[in-house]
Amino acid sequence: TAVISPQDPTLLIGSSLQATCSVHGDPSGATAEGLYWTLNGRRLAPELSRVLNASTLALALANLNGSRQQSGDNLVCHARDGSILAGSCLYVGLPPEKPFNISCWSKNMKDLTCRWTPGAQGETFLHTNYSLKYKLRWYGQDNTCEEYHTVGPHSCHIPKDLALFTPYEIWVEATNRLGSARSDVLTLDILDVVTTDPPPDVHVSRVGGLEDQLSVRWVSPPALKDFLFQAKYQIRYRVEDSVDWKVVDDVSNQTSCRLAGLKPGTVYFVQVRCNPFGIYGSKKAGIWSEWSHPTAASTPRSERPGPGGGACEPRGGEPSSGPVRRELKQFLGWLKKHAYCSNLSFRLYDQWRAWMQKSHKTRNQDEGILPSGRRGTTRGPAR
Repeated sequence: TAVISPQDPTLLIGSSLQATCSVHGDPSGATAEGLYWTLNGRRLAPELSRVLNASTLALALANLNGSRQQSGDNLVCHARDGSILAGSCLYVGLPPEKPFNISCWSKNMKDLTCRWTPGAQGETFLHTNYSLKYKLRWYGQDNTCEEYHTVGPHSCHIPKDLALFTPYEIWVEATNRLGSARSDVLTLDILDVVTTDPPPDVHVSRVGGLEDQLSVRWVSPPALKDFLFQAKYQIRYRVEDSVDWKVVDDVSNQTSCRLAGLKPGTVYFVQVRCNPFGIYGSKKAGIWSEWSHPTAASTPRSERPGPGGGACEPRGGEPSSGPVRRELKQFLGWLKKHAYCSNLSFRLYDQWRAWMQKSHKTRNQDEGILPSGRRGTTRGPAR
């Protein structure tokens, strides 16, 4: 019974729109004087409209804002009784900007996943289609990724084996009603962007009776066992009632680690992750895996009275062991401030701790058995 012109226009933000609603025939006696406009269900002010003739009502909108929905805003022409005579979709937005910051990784060299940033402004207010394209660098045809939104809104997954030892060219194309844009081309070799699964079978256990240490063990990535590669690991741990993690970076390529300087009688959560690098001689740094599932373990409770942890301090009036004891206390203090994963000094540290605990127990027994004035003196280690 009526028509809106222009039909389904696409405009830039800030543009103006001149539209008309023309009535055909005599729909229930409708005339231009009885018509009115709505935009997204809200009636527009009468001063925005003017009657051109008996059957046509004009509308003037200035400085348009971006569409409230990507499917377009609903511009509707109504008869006097509120019935709908005609409708049009109004698309107001921006052309896509050049996508950037493309990053890709391959899980165990079996696939490729990429993600990107849509543009500096990001929001176009219009439905914008992003296509990830890839091809072998020196030959081959363009290919289009098909599995989108796998690790976020701007990502795509290529779920098949890709060629090794041959670089790929990868780029992203963005298109909407107002135009298109293309990212810079990313060139990469699959061997340079390999990541893997988190280390499996992470075990955390106590180190004998040492109340400030835990031992962590895990296995190397099984999915890469048939490939020539190196691996480095990170460990992070936190106490049960905290959300703050402490990260141990210097684990290198070991598959075990001893954490020191912990609180006695405390539950700790421990996670491990892996970075496979140097695969078939690749010079790139590698990509870290996700963290393993948290594994919990507790340190033994301290047998000493008072607050747990720290070095064993001599009692009042009890002679110290002189410079040797001071040096050992400094060594112990340094270790308690640093979680470490090197086998260096483990033996010396363990001997020191075992001697300290034995000395403390012997002193407590002597104080409980010998009468006052006849307390035994615990000797220090022979020099």
